[in-house]
This record gives sequence, structure tokens and C-alpha cells, in this order.
Amino acid sequence: MEPGLTLLGAALPSREVAEQLLLDAEALNPGGWVPHSRYVALAARSIAEHHPTLDPQRMHTLGLLHDIGRRTGPNKDRHILDGYDFLTTLGYEDAARIALTHSFVIPDVATLQGAWDGTPDELTRLGNLLAAVTLSEEDRLLQLCDMLALPDGFCTIQERILDVALRYTVNGRTPEKWRAKLALKAHFDQVCGVNIYRLLPGFVERLLA
Repeated sequence: MEPGLTLLGAALPSREVAEQLLLDAEALNPGGWVPHSRYVALAARSIAEHHPTLDPQRMHTLGLLHDIGRRTGPNKDRHILDGYDFLTTLGYEDAARIALTHSFVIPDVATLQGAWDGTPDELTRLGNLLAAVTLSEEDRLLQLCDMLALPDGFCTIQERILDVALRYTVNGRTPEKWRAKLALKAHFDQVCGVNIYRLLPGFVERLLA
């Protein structure tokens, strides 16, 4: 585990509490985002098991909660700020950070795809929060895993890129964002010493079927 990382505790709920938070959120706003979150969590745990410093249990819990801001939906990118605020209020600062950073492989609100569905002041606040962040390896793995999961299972980054583009459109920063996402996979391939697609349970077999 990286020096300075917080163990499961005050800054991060137990897996059982995270599961309950996800179930409560699903009752408020049912949708494909819930199974997506579970696949993200499984991907994060599976990759962390082969990573030299990341904790698999911790990454699984962070994955379960990365989209928890969807509880206030139906919503779009507003879920980022809603998730950050909800988890911060509960005292789960580490999980709140992932809710904030998971959509920002480039930490700049100008890379959001589609129209912002909150207020202008909220967008400014989101930008200020991001400006104070230095992305960690945890942030980066959850960003990657968010790109490896659809509601019905694991996917390639290219499949997820298309999924997001069809739902949110694109802008002038989108190609830069795509390149950064592909670079994330290359980074974790190198650190883990394996093509990370091979670490996703059943995924390679599905691709070859």
C-alpha cells in the first residue's frame, strides 16, 4: 500500500456500508449506473490484486461508490458534485475524492462532454475543487475502471468511449481526453506486467467467443 493511504475506516466506509449506500441510492434512482458501479468495483479489485501498491479491498469499495451522486438523478455530470458532497457530508473523504475525480483523467471541467446540468456557480465550484487535486494512483485506477464497465459487463476502452460520446456528445477537448484514457491503460499494463483486459473475470473469453 502506498505510504499515507488511509485504511478502511473513517475516511472510507466498510464494503458492507458501501453496498448499503449503493442499494439506498438505487431505490432513489434505479438504472444501469448501479450494475456499472459493481463492475467498476470488480475491475478495480481485480487489477489492484496485481498492482504493487494498491489495496484490492479498498479499491473495490471506492469503485462501488464512485457514481453514488447518481442517487439524485436522473442526472448527467452533476452527479460528480452531488457524489462528492454526499460522501463528504458522511465523513468519507477518500470516497468523496474518487466521486470528484473519476470523470477527469484530465482534471479540467472544460473536458466535460455535453452541457453541464447544474448551475454556473456549481460548475465554478467543481472547477475549483479539481484545481486543488493532484491525481493519485487510486484516482487513476478508478478513472481507468470507469472506462472498462458497461451495465451489462466489462468492455474495451474503445467501446466505452463510444458509449459516452453517444450519450454526452463530444467537444474540442475530447480527442485529448481519449488519448489520456488510452495512456492510462498503457500505464497499468506496464505497472501490473500484464494486459489488464486479462485481469477482468471472464472478459477475454467473451472477446474470443
